Amino acid sequence: IITKVTRDRLVATLSKKNKGYHWDKNFGYGTKQHLQALKKLGITKHHRKTFSPISRLT
Repeated sequence: IITKVTRDRLVATLSKKNKGYHWDKNFGYGTKQHLQALKKLGITKHHRKTFSPISRLT
């Protein structure tokens, strides 16, 4: 539970700093909206470069 709460807080902070990715709504999952934001805004240092959709953008 502690890990989940910590992750949720991190995601909330990231969402405030990187508004276009809507992390507060998708929690980092590859939703259609999030993937569209990646194409428009690019990747951040917080994105996993080994995740297939991300690796195709780099």
